[in-house]
Amino acid sequence: MARKFLYVIAFLVVLVIAAGIALSFWSKELTEMAFVPGGAFEEQAALDNNAYEDPEMWISRPGMGATNPARFLPAGFTPEEGASDSAVFFIHPTSFTGTDHWNAPLADAASRQGAELFVRGMASPFNRSVELWAPRYRQAAVGAFLTQKPEAKRAVDAAYADVAQAFDFFVATIPQDAPIVLAGHSQGSLHLIRLIKEKVAGTPLAARIVAAYVVGWPVSTDVDLPAMGLPACATTSQSGCVMSWQSFAEPAEPEALLEAFARGPDLDGVPKLPENVLCSNPLTGGIGGEAPMEDNLGTLVPNGDMTGGSLVAGAVPAKCDPRGILLIGNPPEMGNAVLPGNNYHVYDIPLFWANLRADVAAREAAFAKAAAPAS
Repeated sequence: MARKFLYVIAFLVVLVIAAGIALSFWSKELTEMAFVPGGAFEEQAALDNNAYEDPEMWISRPGMGATNPARFLPAGFTPEEGASDSAVFFIHPTSFTGTDHWNAPLADAASRQGAELFVRGMASPFNRSVELWAPRYRQAAVGAFLTQKPEAKRAVDAAYADVAQAFDFFVATIPQDAPIVLAGHSQGSLHLIRLIKEKVAGTPLAARIVAAYVVGWPVSTDVDLPAMGLPACATTSQSGCVMSWQSFAEPAEPEALLEAFARGPDLDGVPKLPENVLCSNPLTGGIGGEAPMEDNLGTLVPNGDMTGGSLVAGAVPAKCDPRGILLIGNPPEMGNAVLPGNNYHVYDIPLFWANLRADVAAREAAFAKAAAPAS
């Protein structure tokens, strides 16, 4: 069983790399032929109203014990004393690479295992919280992000509907006065932007947001931030704000990515222009700027099968580039999931695992201080 799992993960990694190569070098037509679902869009039946009462609909939720991938801690890491008071809602990135459906069936074994792997590496910085929730959802296929076919938006909308339903259950289930941390990566961050716009901005929930970590997807400072009702995080002593970055080693070749932002409007119909993309620095907790590798408290370097890893301090620096991307210096040895152009998309969170963990704690302290009654 373990060997079969490793084969599945290796297959997923190869497909992610292949998709990146296609985006960089192939024509749009060949890319669509290779990765975009060819069949008609299948309308997704709405989940039952109580669907997320089923523990099987969650990759991570309280009470799962040792089977919870988000409870992972790197080898040799000593966890902090005491638990966080925050409740965390984490949305995993794309793990469905099939072309037979526009949306992943919930029972698809490969995408389920891939999602669990991503939660292990990307949600674990938030596991000081006992209330760490990560839903399963009928995610849009990877090919939906490689085409402008109308089916692609329908697939993304269908995936979002599941996420929104899971979020409603999360809010109704956690303690009603609990601070909230929101986080996602890639497709998960796309859904998170919309979730904040539609279910947080202008509601009482907005006052409970410790921070939103919208990683691996561009956040427009002109359009997204005002609609989300949250500012960019300027210092680590700030709460109720947004952190967002996309990682490239040097020399970085993000042209294909930047062209896609300019060509492909987001959900609001407005293209993402590089000069208006938020670049947070996870080593400083602020907007833009740079920090040396000595400020990196620990990069989670995965083992060969990506099921575990160890922390390496001082592995990479961080510098925001005028193109709206985060530069991490010379290419570090992280594994074989690096995309063309020195794109470290898959490693956006592991590169800064320990700093992200510290960042959450600092913002929770800032939130608690702001919420404390004046003496």
